[in-house]
Amino acid sequence: MSVRVRFAPSPTGGLHLGGVRTVLYNYLFAKHHGGEFVLRIEDTDQTRFVPGAEEYIFNCLKWCGLQPDESPVHGGPYGPYRQSERKEMYRQYAEKLVADGYAYYAFDTKEELEQMREECKTDENPSPQYDHQVRAKMRNSLALTESEVKALLDAHTPHVIRIKMPQNDVLSFTDMIRGEVNFQTGLVDDKVLLKADGMPTYHLAVVVDDYLMKITHAFRGEEWLPSAPVHLLLWKYLGWDAYMPQWAHLPLILGPSGKLSKRDGAKYGFPVFAMNWTDTKTNELTEGFFEKGFLPEAFINLLAVLGWNDGTEKELYSMDELIASFDMKRVHSAGAKFDFEKAKWFNHEWIKKMPAEKLRVQVAGYFLSAGIAIEDVEKLDKVIELVKDRCTLLPDFVQQGGFFFKAPETLELDAVKPKWSEEKKQFFNEYVDVLKTVETWELTVIENAFKELAAAKNIKPGELQLPMRVMLVGGKFGPAVFQIAEMIGKEETLKRVEYALRLL
Repeated sequence: MSVRVRFAPSPTGGLHLGGVRTVLYNYLFAKHHGGEFVLRIEDTDQTRFVPGAEEYIFNCLKWCGLQPDESPVHGGPYGPYRQSERKEMYRQYAEKLVADGYAYYAFDTKEELEQMREECKTDENPSPQYDHQVRAKMRNSLALTESEVKALLDAHTPHVIRIKMPQNDVLSFTDMIRGEVNFQTGLVDDKVLLKADGMPTYHLAVVVDDYLMKITHAFRGEEWLPSAPVHLLLWKYLGWDAYMPQWAHLPLILGPSGKLSKRDGAKYGFPVFAMNWTDTKTNELTEGFFEKGFLPEAFINLLAVLGWNDGTEKELYSMDELIASFDMKRVHSAGAKFDFEKAKWFNHEWIKKMPAEKLRVQVAGYFLSAGIAIEDVEKLDKVIELVKDRCTLLPDFVQQGGFFFKAPETLELDAVKPKWSEEKKQFFNEYVDVLKTVETWELTVIENAFKELAAAKNIKPGELQLPMRVMLVGGKFGPAVFQIAEMIGKEETLKRVEYALRLL
């Protein structure tokens, strides 16, 4: 059977880097085995639906290069791929479970549920669940007579359908990461399978959809482990246990104090979402890796090794290399700690690896945001190649290369003044006169003229290069100073040096 995996996000907010890693592992596994990657939108909880969130998810995955083979956008043979558009098919399966004695109707009102939780609360059980211990006391088809249930249904009384969890069974399955996992069914509550509005909960929908879409492997976060016994029973009760996917529950991505959260990002100043997301209720912005200036190749690379390795010391992988090397057996069961400094290291390494033409559009965009319009693409490519080793994030190109296109607005003259002298000022005045006579504007010509004049003045060239750098770029940074002069040209070099001399 062909490998088929799926990612099934809810369109409720930003895409956390943990979610992207789940997508990535699904994608790599599918492509390694020549299978299909399916994206299914789980929008059964309409109260949490956020306009724009679905489009945001697709934009994130497009940026990451993790395009689905089947989805609401891409289509496919097992659609529709939004659960809200599959609503009618779920009830038949819920009703079958009731008919077979594996589920039941529950007519309890919100007030009755709150009363149960209050009355059943003890020191040992401060948060009572709707389970085998209380269901006989509630208003459901297990406690009511057949005629009472019929009357309530005929009157269209609002109700849900709950799974009837066995009291003393032990369930187990083999997790691809964790090995054998066991559960005591008596510790699990009777989860709602079908809500009063006719929409399925995640528990019913995920099983039905995975079966109908022929999903062979299901990878999800370890926070879903407590739900596994419900899903195991649904596969069994619906008669589909022979088709149940192989499961792998991925470990958490850890922050400074537990599971990596938005609060960690806000507190420590690093992104936790793939792309910027603004909360529609609070208008709070959560920063994304895209806007921070990460390359998608670096983002994917750092996520891949955040909990997985191929058994070697290798750290940098292209997508093709990841697909070739990926094996779920090499995914760690323990949580992996996110390190933003290491994340930036990955981005720096990928920037260095990238040819200028692949960085051109993004870098030009950052220049434009800084008020620098690029007209000479060939010059831009040369600048990118010249300064990319100095750039960790894409916005760094503005500081490290913006002065090639626009004179600096401020000069860090305080770095020059402590060792500035009348002799040095005289040197630069004469150097300007020499440069004005230069006909062939080349690095060696500019540099040789500089060194010859310095020797004649008995001044060490090293003492003069810092002032020259500040004059040209505004601060103590940038590539070799004579490379800068060569690239910005004769007229601009003279203009900047003469302007700085008037200030010193």
